[in-house]
Amino acid sequence: MRHFYLIFLLTFLLVESNFAQETVVFKGGTEGHKVYRIPAIISLPNEDLLAFAEGRVNGSDDFGDVNLVLKRSHDYGKTWSAIQMLVDYDSLQAGNPAPVVDMLDPNYPEGVVYLFFNTGNNHEYDIRMNRGVREVWVMKSFDLGKTWEDPVNITSQTHRPNNPDFNPDYTFKDDWRHYANTPGHAFQFQQGKYKGRIYIAANHSKGDPQDNFSEYQAHGFFTDDHGKTYGISEPISIPGSNESIAAELPNDRMIMSIRNQKGDIRQRILAYSSDGGDTWDSEEFEEELPDPVCQGSIISLTDSRGRFILVHSNNADTLNRNNLSIKFSYDEGKTWPKTMLIDGVEDPGKSAYTAYSDLVVPKQNMIGIIYEKNNYSEIVYKWIKWVY
Repeated sequence: MRHFYLIFLLTFLLVESNFAQETVVFKGGTEGHKVYRIPAIISLPNEDLLAFAEGRVNGSDDFGDVNLVLKRSHDYGKTWSAIQMLVDYDSLQAGNPAPVVDMLDPNYPEGVVYLFFNTGNNHEYDIRMNRGVREVWVMKSFDLGKTWEDPVNITSQTHRPNNPDFNPDYTFKDDWRHYANTPGHAFQFQQGKYKGRIYIAANHSKGDPQDNFSEYQAHGFFTDDHGKTYGISEPISIPGSNESIAAELPNDRMIMSIRNQKGDIRQRILAYSSDGGDTWDSEEFEEELPDPVCQGSIISLTDSRGRFILVHSNNADTLNRNNLSIKFSYDEGKTWPKTMLIDGVEDPGKSAYTAYSDLVVPKQNMIGIIYEKNNYSEIVYKWIKWVY
């Protein structure tokens, strides 16, 4: 009995923590944008944090004058820099930032920051009707996000549109239409057979619109040569699989967490791959990860005791975008025994009290989370420091 109690106590202490004071990173109505949405965050080799978001100039609409913006923190998220404009295509959108740091390019040992993003020339429904195109771009920084190279269009390698009126190269019989990166961070395999592979979770619609968004499928794309060429995974077979995000597992495996856009089952979809995210061994709904049809985030880490841990964030509520929570798995996603409420209210009414989020590991035994709050009026950051 004493032995059982000690095991329980160690497990409990592993995730008992001190929450940092909440810090506002992006606030609607300031710095040139009425609304900020779709946050993503990464930690740099020097332990700076880079926070990305869509800056929506005129309001909350997904389509329109939408810019990509960046802020930096030198103190683990306690304070943040002024806004840095990354992409401004005038009245057209640039969104779905998916950043990652390549630390395994031998030509750049101090690291290269990649930012994958999407552009579009029409509203989502119109693009589902093939009256427009979503494109995929990447831009790189060789000085940890201070300056950036011009964006490069990689649509033909990472997407399968069939719209030659827009671009004569877009004649793929797959007929993918709407398209979006993760949202949230991408990741790089750090060990094993696929070490160095950069993987970006994504989703697309295929063919004409179907009831309950059934034409949507999640997928991923990846590069094994530091952004020179890209491959595309097979799609997730579950109809309505949508916004997705992925993380590395031990033994050359990876996991993807996926939004169910159909909403018939209010749970996250988890998919597993043993070939670097090229194909999928299994896809299933996870009842321990309830979800109100929203985005989520996942990240893997090894703690100071050498234990592999998966950390997952989403709105743990089947009805509302509310009760943003972090869950921990110690068995590669088979079970999620520990939950930590990050933010929520008893009754959000018709508003989304918490919504999209992204996870980061600023340093060992610390987890950071950036998330939308107060009905999309602000994006805030909070960190958790584990206590042993």
